[in-house]
Amino acid sequence: MSSGERIALFIDGANLHATAKSLGFDIDYRRLLKEFESRGNLLRAYYYTALVEDQEYSSIRPLIDWLDYNGFRVVTKPAKEYIDSTGRRKMKGNMDIELAIDALELAPFINHAVIFSGDGDFRSLVEALQRKGLKVSVVSTINSQPPMVADELRRQADDFIDIVNLLPKIGRDTREVPERAPREKRPARTPDIIEPADV
Repeated sequence: MSSGERIALFIDGANLHATAKSLGFDIDYRRLLKEFESRGNLLRAYYYTALVEDQEYSSIRPLIDWLDYNGFRVVTKPAKEYIDSTGRRKMKGNMDIELAIDALELAPFINHAVIFSGDGDFRSLVEALQRKGLKVSVVSTINSQPPMVADELRRQADDFIDIVNLLPKIGRDTREVPERAPREKRPARTPDIIEPADV
């Protein structure tokens, strides 16, 4: 990345969380922002996630609030509840359309889009951005079992950045004392997790 580039980050929150979890580390979003600010002119950093509306306490809310106050554009929508084939309650929150629309609308003002997701559904978005003359980087990993990035997405991107290589620059120092309050107990009815979109 050259210093004259106009960069925008598009972070698929559920997918990035699943990727970091599969590799056993936490992301320090302040350091992530600084890393990409050092690579060029960072115009926008979007973070997309679905939220469970009726939940008394959600472990993601402190992160969302922090991101909102610290340079990220947070885009949320209510997660949808469904019952899976085994009868378990699950939540699904797919933010693909919101991410794609924002990326296409911002395309005339940037020359480098960085998509934090391994979801193969983004291949056609990457291709559309490339047709508009943008360089597109995809951040995910092939170092998990199974790999978190879809092969067709990795092949379409101009640049594939394995998040393992960013770890020294964006990983959270585990020796740091966490800034947030201790976790509250979850209500008994809380569904398992908001699932990232299929890779």
